[in-house]
Amino acid sequence: MNEWIIETKGLSKRYKGRYAVSNLNLKIAKGDIYGFLGPNGAGKTTTIRMLLGLIKPSNGSVHIFGKALNKERLSILRRVGSLVEYPSYYGHLSATDNLEAIRRIIEAPKARIAEVLSIVGLSKEARRPVKGFSLGMKQRLGIASALLGNPELLLLDEPTNGLDPSGILEIRELIKQMPKQHGITVLISSHLLSEVELTAGTVGIIRQGELVFQDTIANLHQQAQGSMSLVVSDPEQAHITLRQHGIEAVHRGNTLLLEQTSDHTVARIVRTLVERKHDIYRVEEKRKTLEELFLQIVGEGTQL
Repeated sequence: MNEWIIETKGLSKRYKGRYAVSNLNLKIAKGDIYGFLGPNGAGKTTTIRMLLGLIKPSNGSVHIFGKALNKERLSILRRVGSLVEYPSYYGHLSATDNLEAIRRIIEAPKARIAEVLSIVGLSKEARRPVKGFSLGMKQRLGIASALLGNPELLLLDEPTNGLDPSGILEIRELIKQMPKQHGITVLISSHLLSEVELTAGTVGIIRQGELVFQDTIANLHQQAQGSMSLVVSDPEQAHITLRQHGIEAVHRGNTLLLEQTSDHTVARIVRTLVERKHDIYRVEEKRKTLEELFLQIVGEGTQL
């Protein structure tokens, strides 16, 4: 049985009669990297703000570590780190001094500053003024500040937004080490499928405030299986033959189309048609990319 670090039931947020988030049922397991995926404006940041208690839901409930957020908010948030939108700093101060200001507020051990700078790879830049940092370094410092309290859960809202390829790679590798090396469960929101695919083990896809897919990346790949087309000599009779053998196909012109067909089924189809004296001119497979599937889900409103 999974231990849910985050579980929401019917979570909704309404603004002036319009739902920014509607009936959201998230389930995030301990030790997972959960990719919260959707276009800009889909409701990702609103959801994260509700998970952090920064805004109050209109309906529904949030449980984190098995505890109700509306009843035990302070005790829960002591175990949570977050980076929502762009981090802000005192540019004239060093990385160490910026973290010291936060450390005093959350009463973390002083030694923790050196530890988190090491985790995010900024130890050599500890005394350098932050105004000279690249955007990627600032994002890493933001993650360092989120780690100061030694959290069990890390919520990251679009952490690679605006970064160059090198910065994206740095943040991606940093996130991937969190569960394995530090025992931290991670929720990372993004509008980029490629980033979620390379980072997360589980994905939730949100469209216009509604969760339309929630499963493992492996099962998302399974959903992306494509179609098989066969060009045959007598497509109408071949179509009838396949239906007699319990195989559903679509007849278009001189082509038969079959959805999500395994290699074993294709071999059986070819063998059956050849035995019935059909000539098979061409067998082609067209697989959807994950990008095509994602665009289909968020663009056309398909729910998997």
